[in-house]
Amino acid sequence: MKNTKPKSKVAPAGAAKRRVSRPRSAYSKDEIREIFRRFSIQRPEPKGELEHVNPFTLVVAVALSAQATDAGVNKATRALFAVADTPEKMLALGEDRVRDYIKTIGLFRNKAKNVIALSRKLVDDFGGEVPRSREELVTLPGVGRKTANVVLSMAFGQATIAVDTHIFRIANRICLAPGKTPDEVEARLMQVIPDDYLYHAHHWLILHGRYVCKARKPECERCVIADICKAPEKTCDIPAPLVELPPQAIAAAQ
Repeated sequence: MKNTKPKSKVAPAGAAKRRVSRPRSAYSKDEIREIFRRFSIQRPEPKGELEHVNPFTLVVAVALSAQATDAGVNKATRALFAVADTPEKMLALGEDRVRDYIKTIGLFRNKAKNVIALSRKLVDDFGGEVPRSREELVTLPGVGRKTANVVLSMAFGQATIAVDTHIFRIANRICLAPGKTPDEVEARLMQVIPDDYLYHAHHWLILHGRYVCKARKPECERCVIADICKAPEKTCDIPAPLVELPPQAIAAAQ
C-alpha cells in the first residue's frame, strides 16, 4: 500500500535565525496604546537634545555621544561646528584640532579619529552627503545601528527606534518589550508600538528614562503611566498624574 502521509516541509537553512520571535510584553494592545497616548499629551513634539545644524553635524554629535552625556557633547561641539559643519571643513580642520575641540568628551582620541575617517568616507563615497539608508550609514566609521537609527529619525523623518541605555532599561524594567540585546528590544518595540505613535516613541522613551524612570530610582510619583506600569520595582502605588480631564470633569469644576 502506498504511503500517503504528507512529507514534512524542511525549513531552508538559516530560517530559524531569520524568524522574529513573537513579542513578549506584559501589556495588552489597549494598554500600550494608552501608554503612548499619555506620552503624546505630555510631550506633543519631543525633540532630541543633541545640538546640530544639518545631517552631517548630527551624525558627528551622535557618534560623539557614546559613553557621554548630551550636555557634555553639546558643550564641546558648539565651537567645533561653528568652524566645521561639513565633511570637507572637518577634513581641513584635521584630527589634531578636532581632538582639541572634543577633549572634554570621553574616549576623545578614538572619537577624533572616527570623525575624520567618517568625514573622509562621506567625501569619497557619498559626495559629501549623509546617506539616507541604515545599510549605508553603518559603513561610516564610528556609526553603529543605534547612531544610524537616530540619524534616520532626526535628520530624515523615518520612524525608527534607536535603543540607547535609557530605552534598553525602560523596555526591560517596565516589561514593555523585554530583550537581552538592544537589537532584540528594538525589534520588539517596533512590533508592539502602534504605528501612529511610532515616529515619536524613540524620544518619548528616552526622555521618560532620563527624567522620570531614572536608573538609580524611578520617580513613580511623577510618572504619567504609574497606574498602568507593571514594573516589579515601582516605588509607589499612587495613581498616575492626571494628564487629560474629560469634558464632564471640566464642566463640573466650573
